[in-house]
Amino acid sequence: MSAGWLTLAVFSSRNSAVVAGGLVFAVALWGGNNVGTKWLVASWPPIWTGSTRFVCAGLLLLTVLRWTTWLGSYVVPSRELNRALWWRGGLSLAAYIVVFNIALRFTSASHVALYLAASPIWALLWEAIRDPAAREPKRFVAALIALGGVAVLLWPALAASSVNLGGELLGLGAGLLWMVYGQQSRGLSVTLSGTEVSAHTMWRAGIWLLPLAMMELARSVVAVSPKILGVQFYCVAAGGVVAFALWNNALRHWPTSRVMLFNNLIPVSTTIWAHFCLGEAVTRTFWMAMILIAMGVILGQTGARSRAVPEQAEL
Repeated sequence: MSAGWLTLAVFSSRNSAVVAGGLVFAVALWGGNNVGTKWLVASWPPIWTGSTRFVCAGLLLLTVLRWTTWLGSYVVPSRELNRALWWRGGLSLAAYIVVFNIALRFTSASHVALYLAASPIWALLWEAIRDPAAREPKRFVAALIALGGVAVLLWPALAASSVNLGGELLGLGAGLLWMVYGQQSRGLSVTLSGTEVSAHTMWRAGIWLLPLAMMELARSVVAVSPKILGVQFYCVAAGGVVAFALWNNALRHWPTSRVMLFNNLIPVSTTIWAHFCLGEAVTRTFWMAMILIAMGVILGQTGARSRAVPEQAEL
């Protein structure tokens, strides 16, 4: 069954098993997306890779929203909302994808995915800083557990010159920037659906990055081959459209906290893809770090208000 037909089949059913299956499929697609992006940035400049992907994915999502009802209704943004989409959503997403793509050049895809999986914890901490009522002891315990996982992941880079500390820190920075984008998306989703926020911010992020992407092109030669174009198409269509459609469909039927638990599977999916497609070896500390981060995220989300965690899960 093709990805498109599977998406439509999931939309037509509210059965929990079908929704869960759609989420697992989305997680698998995002794992492939992360590995595909790492492979692409070895041949393409990182900003050019992110810019072209987001422009194509955003416009494709908008086309589906505008001319079909598969992903919900289409809302024309007001002038004020359009400004917010440019300066809050698009700009924060652009900053994230630059750091994410550069991080993939210097560290493994599985490590970057794990840093992104910790982003709900940073969101909970940020809410606790801004809102005294949200300062529950359980949240701080959850944050300490997740931080322990991050420390386990960073330790080899601090202790051995063979591990790229810069790449690890960029991966951590990508996780923080993903949290920032999630917080901006929260505000924008008051008026727009999650899919519309993704579509509008994606192409705007691509446009923000276009001048820098053109500067990269002036300094380097972009290789073009059927394989490279095929991987970029996969990242646009599967990672940027189909996976988002499945994810937002689940948010229609399940609580946000329940859907977000599937985020913890993305590092596993990425690791499997990276092992078989790129030959990446799993570090000895990866599984310990993943367990700690997953425990922290699950504890932090248990009973937490849904607005504390970014709804989007695309990497």
